[in-house]
Amino acid sequence: MPQRFALTRSVHYGWYVVAAGTLCVFAGLGFGRFALGMLLPAMGASLKLTYSQMGLISTSNFVGYLLAVLVCGYLSSRIGSRLLIFLALLLVAVSMLLVSRAHSFMSVAFFYTLTGMGSGASNVPMMALVASWFSTGQRGKAAGFIVIGSGFAILLSGKLIPYLNQLREFDGWRISWLVLGIIVLIISFICFLVIRDSPGELGLKPFTGMKSSRQVDDRFSFDDGQKSVTRKDIYHLGAIYFLFGCTYVIYATFIVTALVQERGFSEMIAGNFWSWVGFLSLFSGPVFGTLSDKLGRKTGLVMVFSIQMCAYLLVALSLPGVFLYLSIGCYGIVAWAIPSIMAALVGDYVGPQKTARVFGFITFIFAIGQIAGPAVAGFLAEKSGSFSSSFFMATMFAGLAVFLSILLKKPAQAS
Repeated sequence: MPQRFALTRSVHYGWYVVAAGTLCVFAGLGFGRFALGMLLPAMGASLKLTYSQMGLISTSNFVGYLLAVLVCGYLSSRIGSRLLIFLALLLVAVSMLLVSRAHSFMSVAFFYTLTGMGSGASNVPMMALVASWFSTGQRGKAAGFIVIGSGFAILLSGKLIPYLNQLREFDGWRISWLVLGIIVLIISFICFLVIRDSPGELGLKPFTGMKSSRQVDDRFSFDDGQKSVTRKDIYHLGAIYFLFGCTYVIYATFIVTALVQERGFSEMIAGNFWSWVGFLSLFSGPVFGTLSDKLGRKTGLVMVFSIQMCAYLLVALSLPGVFLYLSIGCYGIVAWAIPSIMAALVGDYVGPQKTARVFGFITFIFAIGQIAGPAVAGFLAEKSGSFSSSFFMATMFAGLAVFLSILLKKPAQAS
């Protein structure tokens, strides 16, 4: 092994890639998407946005995400995941800086579409790298640590954004976008310095979790020579991921607005609620990703969707304040579990070489759900005058996801 990588003898370099991946998700998804929930109330008041327009701003981000994932597999194969992630994060940073200068709904929606493109183009190749750097029995855990980047971003934005918003009486949200964009810019260069496209570049093999080269767990292994995974199986994964995309984003986009405008919470208190989501979500990926390694991907999915269903139902019922804490707890503790399990599951199904392409495909379906979710939720809230109907819709879709997850076959049994 080359001398400059001697440190990886005790810590496999794959974990450095995971650390960079955490920063990548922190910047591209955490700030690029999930900070919006904290910014919407102030932006809505300043720009005089309706509920429907707020929903469409969120939808514009997912349209950009959708467009990006269509070409992620191709771009990753042409220029490599490392360069693609770097360029994508640059796009996120620049577009966020442009949002800070926007003065109308249309300009915000346009620039935020570009943010979504950068988010998708950074997230998909980053998650796909898990299959290259880690063996089957370690993928859930590795992906779990990557996705908690969003949790760190939520935790920070819940505290930082209300403070920044107060620096100017009517448009402090512009300072927030500016600061977040600069942070993303710095992280883009860090990721470029650390990430590598494959273990082979450093003379390494995928991390197995054992001192020997023997694979740790082949319960979900897939032989590329077999053709047991069909198009139907991939669509099944896509349907489950679609339902996750459609439901979790409704909560992430509108929970702060609902607390401020319907429950009478101050922006600071609502920010504290959102910070609790961020804190609890730090455990979601590693805990449930590891559980999926141990108990199986299907069991992990059923557990997570069941808990999410409870989170949506508790807030939809407009129950007393203590149930809001319970809802926040349920949502936060499983917030990023599904992406980590799905990334690992795709790697189990199709192997490292095809993971980027297949994960990109099901992420495309997932992105359609993200587009539909906030748009429909905003429309329902506009018509009913409350977000309760939107959260009820999320509850039903999460229940359907539980059912589809129960029907999911293990990779070795897929047919």
